[in-house]
Amino acid sequence: MKKVSKAKANVPAIDSSELIIAMDELEKEKGIKKDYLLEAIETALVTAYKRNFDSAENVKITMDKETGEIHVYAEKDVVEKPEDIENSKLQICLDDAKAINKNLQVGDKAEIEQVPKNFGRIAAQTAKQVIVQKIREASRNVLFDEFNDRKGEIVSGIIQKADGGTVVLDLGKLEGVMPVKEQIPTETYKVNDKIRAYILNVEKGTKGAPQVIVSRAHNDFVRKLFELEIPEIYEGVIEIKGVSRDPGNRCKVAVYSPNENIDPVGSCVGQKGIRIQNIINELNGEKIDVIEWSEDPAIYISAALLPAEVMAVDVKPEEKFAQVIVRDDQLSLAIGKAGQNARLAARLTHWKIDIKSESQFREMLAKLNEEEQGDEQATAEQIEEIPEEVKQNEEE
Repeated sequence: MKKVSKAKANVPAIDSSELIIAMDELEKEKGIKKDYLLEAIETALVTAYKRNFDSAENVKITMDKETGEIHVYAEKDVVEKPEDIENSKLQICLDDAKAINKNLQVGDKAEIEQVPKNFGRIAAQTAKQVIVQKIREASRNVLFDEFNDRKGEIVSGIIQKADGGTVVLDLGKLEGVMPVKEQIPTETYKVNDKIRAYILNVEKGTKGAPQVIVSRAHNDFVRKLFELEIPEIYEGVIEIKGVSRDPGNRCKVAVYSPNENIDPVGSCVGQKGIRIQNIINELNGEKIDVIEWSEDPAIYISAALLPAEVMAVDVKPEEKFAQVIVRDDQLSLAIGKAGQNARLAARLTHWKIDIKSESQFREMLAKLNEEEQGDEQATAEQIEEIPEEVKQNEEE
C-alpha cells in the first residue's frame, strides 16, 4: 500500500490556538505532557464526530501541536472501478482518487478533508472535557505517587467517620481508611479526634482516586514510634530486631546495639521511663516490654519471657524448639493471661516454646526414670525366660 494522500478542502481548519496555550500552561504547572493531551483529544474528537454526525466513515482527526488547527479527514480505500464500490463512505474509485492525487493507485488510502458544520464548537467542548478529565487523572497520580513514597511513615489525621466499622481520617490532601482489623481493639474512636497512624498501603479506588490504608494495630506502627521517640534508633546506633504485639494489651520489642558502651534497653526506656512512657501514652496504655536481643537463643528466649524469671532453657536448634523451666511461683507469669506472654515471646523469637514449672519438670524426669527402670527390668525378665539349652548354644 502506498503512502496516504490527503485532499485539502477549500475552507479553513478549525482554530484551537487557545487550547494550545492552555496545554502549554498545563505542562508547566501540572506536569501533564502536551503530546499526551493531544493524543487523548484526537481520540475523543473522533468519538464525538461519529456520535454527533452519525458517521460510518473511517475518520481521522489531527491537531497541530504548534498552531492548534484541527483537521478532519475521511479515510477511503481506492478501488479500480465505480462498480467495485461496496460502501461509498469507505471506498473511492480510482478515477475520483486521481482527481485528488494523480499518484494514487488501487489499494492506496485517500484522506479527504472535511469541515462539518458546528464541529468547531463540538471540538472545543470535547477538548475541554478531555483536559478537565486528564487534569483530574494527573492530580490523582501525583497524590498517589506522593503517598506511595510515604508508605511506612506515620501520619496525623482528623477522624471524619467512626461508626464502629471502618474509620475514615482526613489526611489533608486525601482520606485515610483504617479497616477494623487495623484498629486497636481497646480504643474508642470519635469524630474530630486527632490521631496518628501508620501508612500501610496506597491503592487506587474504583474511580481511580487514591486510597490510603492506615493502621494502628500493625507491628511497624510501634517500630516507627520508637524511631520517632528515640534518637539512637533513628540514627542507627540502636537496632530494633523484632516486634510482637497483642494490640491494646501488650507488646514486646527486642533491641540491640553493636556498641558495648550503649545500653539499648536503658536508652529506649529513658530517664525515669520518660521515653517509653510517651510511646505507651500514644498507644493508650498498651504495656511494652523492651528486651535486649541476643545471638544466643537461650538468652534471647529467657529475655523474651520477661517479666518472668527463667531458671533454665534447653534448645534444639534443628527443630527451633526450646524447653523452658521456671520456678513454680513464676509459671503463671511466664505463660501470661490466656497464654499471652508465651505467645508473644514465641512470635518475637520465632521459636516454639514449651514452659514447665520446676516441680512439673521434676515429675517428668521421675516418670522417665521409672519408665527406663521398667524397660530394664522387663529386659532382664525376658533373658531369664530363655531356655538353658539356648544359652549354652550361644556360649559355645
